[in-house]
Amino acid sequence: MSLGLQTEYPLLVADIGGTNVRFGWVATPGASLDIIGLFVCANFPGPVEATHAYLKHHHAGARPARCAIAIATAVTDGPIKLTNSDWVLERCEFAAAIGAASVEIFNDFEAIALGLPALAGSDYQLVGKALPDRRLPMAVIGPGTGLGVAGIMPVRGQPGNWQAICGEGGHTTLACNTEYQSQILRAARSYFAHVSAERLVSGIGLPILREAVAKVEGYSIDAALGAEEIGTLGTARTDPLCERTMEVFCEFLGSVAGNLALTMGARGGVFIAGGIVPKLGDFFAASGFRTQFESKGRYQEYLRAISTAVITAPHPGLLGLVLHAGKPPAAA
Repeated sequence: MSLGLQTEYPLLVADIGGTNVRFGWVATPGASLDIIGLFVCANFPGPVEATHAYLKHHHAGARPARCAIAIATAVTDGPIKLTNSDWVLERCEFAAAIGAASVEIFNDFEAIALGLPALAGSDYQLVGKALPDRRLPMAVIGPGTGLGVAGIMPVRGQPGNWQAICGEGGHTTLACNTEYQSQILRAARSYFAHVSAERLVSGIGLPILREAVAKVEGYSIDAALGAEEIGTLGTARTDPLCERTMEVFCEFLGSVAGNLALTMGARGGVFIAGGIVPKLGDFFAASGFRTQFESKGRYQEYLRAISTAVITAPHPGLLGLVLHAGKPPAAA
């Protein structure tokens, strides 16, 4: 063990979403991710205060040598504002406040993408019959509070090396693949001038999607429901409107995921993460997700060969950060 590597630990990793922030701790080089802590973002004015709470509660106020953070927004050089939260993260200010020598910041789905090559078969559940191919580009998409998108590419001529790619794919314009979807989008556009994928295929989007489905199909809405209620009632098939909303949700997600596979050439597989889909279980497997994923005209056979799978491993973003942090720096 080199002294230089040892001085970079303990490592604090954090995954900051629009609703929750998760922390983890790696004590020494090669140690496993330990002491996961989950905090509700709304309970703290910002990331510094939430981090202090985690360190105080789980590590008696210990200071990490360095920190790797995944954050649910576009990562810039200046202060970083979360898309679906009032939190702002400023790299140097954060490092000084928690006593870390360095802070590395990633998009939240970039962090998940970093872990894709290391996923075991027990870490995901296939949707469809196609199998992942770890030699080829892979993508990840996931509805949580918002809709995250990223991918990872093998580096040509460097076996075993990968390059993560991230953007703001959740904010691309949502397209219709059927006449019914066109009607849903038309209804949604009565609320928003621009209907992105995240506007309907996310936690913040589910109530909007429910209203659009009700408008198209003639349901009456007695009361507003949150995303969790819609998902619970819909997957239990105890509320016809919520059930139909979740069916449409899965179909739209399939169409968006198919677009992502084509755009990235993600022939190694498209993985689904986020806080919503892993909770849908058999409902998702039986939905129109896979049909809509493949429904791309002349490229249907191309997509039929691409695997889709739901990540079931806990904390994939934190694990991706740990894997990245443990790699030696690339040669110049």
